[in-house]
Amino acid sequence: MSFLQDPSFFTMGMWSIGAGAIGAAAVALLLANTDVFLSKPQEAALEYLEDIDLKTLEKEPRTFKAKELWEKNGAVIMAVRRPGCFLCREEAADLSSLKPRLDELGVPLYAVVKEQVRTEVRDFQPYFKGEIFLDKQKKFYGPQRRKMMFMGFVRLGVWYNFFRAWSGGFSGNLEGEGFILGGVFVVGPGKQGILLEHREKEFGDKVNPDSVLEAARRIKPQTSVSEKK
Repeated sequence: MSFLQDPSFFTMGMWSIGAGAIGAAAVALLLANTDVFLSKPQEAALEYLEDIDLKTLEKEPRTFKAKELWEKNGAVIMAVRRPGCFLCREEAADLSSLKPRLDELGVPLYAVVKEQVRTEVRDFQPYFKGEIFLDKQKKFYGPQRRKMMFMGFVRLGVWYNFFRAWSGGFSGNLEGEGFILGGVFVVGPGKQGILLEHREKEFGDKVNPDSVLEAARRIKPQTSVSEKK
């Protein structure tokens, strides 16, 4: 047992423990930057989206089925993770830049939020050039709601997204729920179906505007009975 009296034995043991801890942390960091621990999105069926209850944000709110948004002309719909988030504001501005071309195509631009906190929706409106509705049951964030918690802050992609939005001059706040991930949908009129479904996989994983425009161009306007005659 004389080795227990040797200081170098304890030094070597401490170094081994330290090296093991560093190695474990490195592996955890590496895995956190892969998609291994990310919850897989479940694609939404058109019937699921059609039956969602939405509410207008007027003084006297009206509740209606989501299918009203795209029934005649189709629609581009952003499910906003958090209106006060500067990453969401950046994506909203990107989508709003498509508004002139969407107008030419006759395709409206909408957004849904999961909650109405103080002036957050009103403060979000300058970034988003479309009408906004409340999805109180958070159905547009399903069918399987996905969350990103504090793991998001060790992902290199998230920090890149932070830097990109900061560099673009976007700012925000910490008001409201921001862990349930959002997305963007392009839905055709009638039963044409979902033409694009982008699910945010991490904070700031915004949709490609070109993909949105490409999907919007595939929308076939609904023909009325009188036009068929």
